[in-house]
Amino acid sequence: MTKPLIRKLEQSDVLSDEEKAVLERSFTRIRDFKADEDIVREGDRPTESCIIVEGFAARYKLLPSGRRQISAIHISGDFVDLHSFLLKTMDHGVVTLSPSRVAFVPHAVLNTISEQHPHLTRLLWLSTLIDAAIHRQWLTTMGRSSAVAQMAHLLCELHVRLNAVGLTNGMSFHFPITQEELGDALGLSTVHVNRVLTELKAGRLVQWAGGGAVTILDWDRLRDIAEFSPTYLSLQNEPR
Repeated sequence: MTKPLIRKLEQSDVLSDEEKAVLERSFTRIRDFKADEDIVREGDRPTESCIIVEGFAARYKLLPSGRRQISAIHISGDFVDLHSFLLKTMDHGVVTLSPSRVAFVPHAVLNTISEQHPHLTRLLWLSTLIDAAIHRQWLTTMGRSSAVAQMAHLLCELHVRLNAVGLTNGMSFHFPITQEELGDALGLSTVHVNRVLTELKAGRLVQWAGGGAVTILDWDRLRDIAEFSPTYLSLQNEPR
């Protein structure tokens, strides 16, 4: 169950066998979720944090009108609500975008890790800092880029993140998300999302087949349109 998380953490630094064993022992339960099912809701006071083992999830907030803004997309290996260990009350929800397997770690176990394993604690802290960096990048892209550039940036980011945990096949990857959900993530209407995807496909930049099979056909052009640089993902391996 910890393989995706360990692979992700090892992108940033070396994990000892002891640290890997600590992570293996940390999970107390595993649960399978259907698509569009809340893992945690705004206002909840969780006593455990969760890791996406398989599937995709999204961090979101609902407006009083019922409209939804997705503020993050999470993939296998992501510790999606590690921050609830300290924040206590969730100010947003986390929902599955696809059928997903989720593993849970009690906050009491995280507390023990923070007291007894400082290097592992730093790496887990780093994962929350990378979440924040992704959030900053999304804000910048949504505020200053065209809709086409926003979509291009999201696809570039997802390819790099999925590749880091071994979930790409060359330039192809699985991304089962609806156009409505893409609109919630990019702040666009479903009609606008459809136009953007049509433009990317017509330009021979991406291929998006049924079931969420995505292939980037021209990485260099897509990266240039997105003005994408992976620096904010902190994938370089160095002592932490």
